[in-house]
Amino acid sequence: MSTAESARRSAGSAPTSEPNPSPSSVPLRRWLALVAVAVGTFAMVTAEQLPMGLLTPIGGSLDVSEGTAGLLVTVPGLVASATAPLLPVLIRRADRRTVLIALLGLMAAANVLSVLTSDFGELLVSRFLIGISIGGFWALAAGIAVSMVPTAHVGRATALVFGGATAANVLGVPAGTLIGEFSSWRTAFAAVGGLGLLVVVALFLLLPSLPARAPVRLSTLAAQFRNPAVRTGVLTTFLLVGGHFAAFTFVSPALREISGISQSMVGPLLLVFGVAGILGNFLAGAVVGRDVRRVVMMIGCSLALILALFPLVGTSPAGGIVLLIGWGLAFGGVPVSVQTWILQSAPREAEAATALNTSVFNLAVALGALFGGLAVDAAGLDVALWGAAVVGLLTTITVWRTRGTAA
Repeated sequence: MSTAESARRSAGSAPTSEPNPSPSSVPLRRWLALVAVAVGTFAMVTAEQLPMGLLTPIGGSLDVSEGTAGLLVTVPGLVASATAPLLPVLIRRADRRTVLIALLGLMAAANVLSVLTSDFGELLVSRFLIGISIGGFWALAAGIAVSMVPTAHVGRATALVFGGATAANVLGVPAGTLIGEFSSWRTAFAAVGGLGLLVVVALFLLLPSLPARAPVRLSTLAAQFRNPAVRTGVLTTFLLVGGHFAAFTFVSPALREISGISQSMVGPLLLVFGVAGILGNFLAGAVVGRDVRRVVMMIGCSLALILALFPLVGTSPAGGIVLLIGWGLAFGGVPVSVQTWILQSAPREAEAATALNTSVFNLAVALGALFGGLAVDAAGLDVALWGAAVVGLLTTITVWRTRGTAA
C-alpha cells in the first residue's frame, strides 16, 4: 500500500454528496473547497497567535502587564493541545463538514466576544473557546485533505491545506499587528472573526458531506510514542516551537525597548519578518527531503545565535531589523522541517503521527508563551531571549545525539 493510500484509509472519512473524481482529475469545486479549508486554517492559526503583536495595546487597555497579557497566547495553545487528539474521539461518526463549520463559527463568535469585552478575565474566556476551535479544526483538516481527492493528488491537496497554516505562522501576526496599528487591537480581533464567518459560508456552499467511516481511537495515537523517530521528531517540535514563542510572543516590546523602534513601525517590520519566513520555508523545503536532521540542526543553531545576540547587537534599529529578518528566515523553515521528519518517521501512520505532533506544537506555543511571560515579568526581555536561545541550542544537541533514531 502506498503512503498516500494509507493516509487516505486512515483519514476515516470520505465525501458522499458528489461522485468520486476519476484518478486523473479533480472537479474544480473540490479544489475550491480545499482552498476554503486552507483559508480556515489560516484564520485559525492567526486567531491563536494574534495577541503576540498586540500585547502592548491590549495590556494598556485592560491594565495588565505584558507578561500577563501573554496568557492570551498560552490559554488557547494549552486548550488546543488537548482538543487536537480528543475531539476526533468525542465526535465519533459525526459529519466532519458539520463539525468544521461549527468550529469556525465558534472561533468567529469568540473573537466577537473579544471585541466586546472590557475585562481581562472575559478575554481569557474567549481565548479558551478559540483554543477549542483551533485544536478541533486542525485534528480534522488533514484527514479531509486526503479524502477529497484521488491518491495522485493527495500531496498537492495536503500541501494546500497546510499552506494556510504556514502563511498564518509568518503573515497572520504581522497582518493583525498592522490592523491594530491603523485602528485598534479590537479591530484586529474583529477582522479575524469576520474572516472566519466568510469561511463558514464558503464551506457551507462548497464542502460535501464528510461522514466518518469509523470512530477514531486514542490507541493509534498512543502507539506513536513507541516509534523512536517519532518521539525524537515530537521532542524537536516542542523545543523549536517552544523556544521560538518564548521570545516571539514578546517581539513587539523587544523591538521597542531593545532596538528603539517606534510602535508604529512594529507592524511593518513584522510583515518583513513574515516575508522572510516564507522565503525560509521555501529554502528549507528545497533541501529538507535530502537530510532533515542537518536542516533541523542548522535551524536550531541559527535561532540560538540570533536570539542570544538580540540583546547585545539588536540595540539599534538597524541591528534589530537585521536580526529580525534572520529570525524569520530561520523559523520559516521549522514547520516544513518538523512535518517532513514526522512523515518520514511514520509513513503508514501519517495522520496519527501528525495529530500527535500538532498537539505538541500547540502545547509548545502555550508553554513557550507562558515561560517567556514569567521570564519577562521576573527578569526582563533580555533573559527571555537568552532562555529561548538556550532552548534552540538544546534542540541541536538533542538531534545530534539521537542520530540513530532520526528519520
